[in-house]
Amino acid sequence: MRAKNKVKKGIGGLEEFILKSATLSSSPACPPFTSLNFEATPIVRVAIEPKHPSEMPKLVHGMRLLSQADPCAEVLIQETGEHVLVTAGEVHLQRCLDDLRDRFARIEISSSKPIIPFRETVVRPPKVDMVNEELGKQQKVAIIHQVKDDASQSRLSNTLHVDTSGLITVTTPNGLATICIRAIPLPEEVTCLLESSTELIRALEQVNMSLREGSSLDMSPRSLEAIAGLKAQLENLLQGRRWRNAVERIWAFGPRRYGPNILLNSVDDYHRPSIWQCLSRGASDDIGQAPVIRDFDNSIVSGFQLATLSGPMCEEPLMGVCFSVEQWDVQSSTLSQHHDSSENSIFHEAAAEKKLKASCETFEVAEDTSVSSSQVRCRPEAVSADCYGPVSGQLIAAMKEACRHAFQAQPQRLMAAMYTCEIMATAEVLGRVYGVLGKREGRVLHEEMKEGTDMFIIKAVLPVAESFGFVDEIRKRTSGLASPQLVFSHWEVIASDPYWVPTTEEEYLHFGEKADSANQALKYMNAIRRRKGLYVEEKIVEHAEKQRTLSKNK
Repeated sequence: MRAKNKVKKGIGGLEEFILKSATLSSSPACPPFTSLNFEATPIVRVAIEPKHPSEMPKLVHGMRLLSQADPCAEVLIQETGEHVLVTAGEVHLQRCLDDLRDRFARIEISSSKPIIPFRETVVRPPKVDMVNEELGKQQKVAIIHQVKDDASQSRLSNTLHVDTSGLITVTTPNGLATICIRAIPLPEEVTCLLESSTELIRALEQVNMSLREGSSLDMSPRSLEAIAGLKAQLENLLQGRRWRNAVERIWAFGPRRYGPNILLNSVDDYHRPSIWQCLSRGASDDIGQAPVIRDFDNSIVSGFQLATLSGPMCEEPLMGVCFSVEQWDVQSSTLSQHHDSSENSIFHEAAAEKKLKASCETFEVAEDTSVSSSQVRCRPEAVSADCYGPVSGQLIAAMKEACRHAFQAQPQRLMAAMYTCEIMATAEVLGRVYGVLGKREGRVLHEEMKEGTDMFIIKAVLPVAESFGFVDEIRKRTSGLASPQLVFSHWEVIASDPYWVPTTEEEYLHFGEKADSANQALKYMNAIRRRKGLYVEEKIVEHAEKQRTLSKNK
């Protein structure tokens, strides 16, 4: 074809719908043509607002321009209405704020202190204590007693039962539904796989939602192959007696239906449709079975989503936790009777009043027909089922509390975001580099000498929470002979238990009765709770002494 016959075509008007990049397709579940790999992942966030409230439209427009110009910056609006800017690190954050102030929005803005995200998880019971002595069953017994004490102080003390094996049984306030939940830590490989497959799980959830609504959503063969590959990887990683047929029994992912947590259906008499049903839609045998979804199935999933969105430690999202529903009983006959009585009361007011007096004995009305409505008295001991609210709402609240208590029945840990730190330094400042890394809870992975030079390349990991001021400090300590580079790498479990107290004789001798040594996980947890306005269990004065009067009283 000649050059003069070539016609260039383009699509306009997409700037309102596409921020950075997109793949245009008629199907919402279409995968991108090519994946975009960024070296830096946004992890540090700040809340931004204009100094003059009338300039909010300029700020919104400027943040949109910044998001289009910077591929590593993200802009979002939280549920609280705050405008949040997410950046890759301290230097990138300062650069984005300067660009927003001078180039894009051109207004005076004020930003909050940097917010570092954390995650909450559970681990297997440790086999050794803090001084590397073997632990028996005292650790698990102490955890169960702690959960029972928390349950006795909460408002669910009458409807909550804690088993010694960590099984939590919660009953709704009206006594119509019972849920049994167990929390199990996921293998690290499964957690990493779910975190890296976020977009694929989101597409899978869109397909399942359309199938539940009775409509069909076309998926490309490439997407189906990717979903089948994800299922095969999960089956390969979840091995053992505990995870038998676990992939087929997955109820939902969370939080927000695509996170690195799993809700598992272990109820014996409940065979619901599989989340992988899009892979077997063409099979005739699957169509003949047609599993039925129970009533209030969505309430169980909603309670799970709420529980994984904010954990019990410091209201941070959960990560790497599997909640297994082992029992779910609903008295459907009682529910139907309750609904029938409410419907009859609408159409037959007089008959419903007699039924209410005979069965529930909630209201006591005088026999005189001329009595006024103010003379109707309510017995406090007779409470109808309506006072607890809808059954679906009760199930959501019960499921959320059951997941939180099941989480607390296992050893709890915080997960910190980690940077991969690559430092080039000379031999004479190597000790100072190690000193700065050790002061900021860093850990050296390996070091090697660059051939032909006297430079060492040090690779280490550093918590994101400890990275502020790290570059300036290491340059000052080494007189500019070391240059670090920080890139977000992964999430790592903090080994120390934030709720740890000395229990064995060796721990009392090593740490003392008050365990005055710094607990890094406790420090992070208290900082998060203090920022969110939650209760922090700490003493302002640890060792009080009477002040000596220096001057004599006259």
